[in-house]
Amino acid sequence: ELGWPESVPYLDRPPSPLEFYREWVSPNKPCIIRSAISHWPALKKWTPAYLREVVGPKVVSVAVTPNGYADAVFQDRFVMPEERQMPFMDFLDIVEKKVTSPNVFYVQKQCSNLTEEFPELVCDVQPDIPWMSEALGKKPDAVNFWLGESAAVTSLHKDHYENLYCVVSGEKYFLLHPPSDRPFIPYELYQPATYHVSEDGSFEIVDERTAEKVPWIPLDPLNPDLELYPEYAQAKPLQCTVKAGEMLYLPSLWFHHVQQSHGCIAVNYWYDMEYDIKYSYYQLLDCLTKTVKML
Repeated sequence: ELGWPESVPYLDRPPSPLEFYREWVSPNKPCIIRSAISHWPALKKWTPAYLREVVGPKVVSVAVTPNGYADAVFQDRFVMPEERQMPFMDFLDIVEKKVTSPNVFYVQKQCSNLTEEFPELVCDVQPDIPWMSEALGKKPDAVNFWLGESAAVTSLHKDHYENLYCVVSGEKYFLLHPPSDRPFIPYELYQPATYHVSEDGSFEIVDERTAEKVPWIPLDPLNPDLELYPEYAQAKPLQCTVKAGEMLYLPSLWFHHVQQSHGCIAVNYWYDMEYDIKYSYYQLLDCLTKTVKML
């Protein structure tokens, strides 16, 4: 009713900056662009053997969890992963199943880790997406590199970024909600905590006692508890698969839950959103939702 599509539309080519801003950024609508990264050398070069040769023994940050859920609600806590420093080749051994582990490993550090931790790979992609940079009049705040196991799941959340998510190999599976679904999506405040590995190799959850509580979504959209969260039945999720060589435009403030095929490699570009009337409308909707809940 508000103009959201029933499925995520496809574009066969990258749009012009003006076209993209008018048709997608301004109305805050997602789309998948089929040939936006077809010229990237990474599409052919980024095999495990190549990554092993180029990055190899370099120590990088890897998120490790016992269940695949990093930055998610578990046991009434907002639990963050163990950030393990390990040689990249050891991480690849786990992804390629040359070494077995009961835990789940995911390169997912979201602080422009492509440029900060993997500068050797930047020449195989682009430092920014030129037509997006021109459309928005800015460069990306961060460029992130993602590689992990199929058990790694990104829990439902939203970001204050215009996100261009590019899949280099494998597939990513997105479940999306528009910002207008906010009244049907539950938020609670949770004690932040972090996974720590004990001496016997098991994980324990350690509270971050000095940190403020974190607002997060406890609901699993793939298996929602409608008895606990009946209002979610009114939400209208979109699901899409982003394949190798495709780019998803994920607009700011859209809720998203993400899964992947095993060993999927992706690069995403975060452009800061404009805090314009769309943001004001979302803040109003958020405040009204919280107020109604308190009544």
